[in-house]
Amino acid sequence: MNIESKPTVFSVAEAKAKFSELLSRAEAGERLTVTRHGRPIVEITGANQKPKQKLRGALKGQIWIAPDFDELGPEWDEYVK
Repeated sequence: MNIESKPTVFSVAEAKAKFSELLSRAEAGERLTVTRHGRPIVEITGANQKPKQKLRGALKGQIWIAPDFDELGPEWDEYVK
């Protein structure tokens, strides 16, 4: 599993003033987030970087669970009377 660092955060005004610098930083591999009123509105990354994979549904079709996974064997009988 690839652990990514938190993105550096800039307000819209900061991003506008430092746009060329932000592009250089993103190109170098840094993740940058631009916020409006403290809420993230866009994430800037280098074009050749893979987008962050969503966790929900990421393993769909890759995990199998036996139909009887929640059935206890006879060795548990004395505990679940």
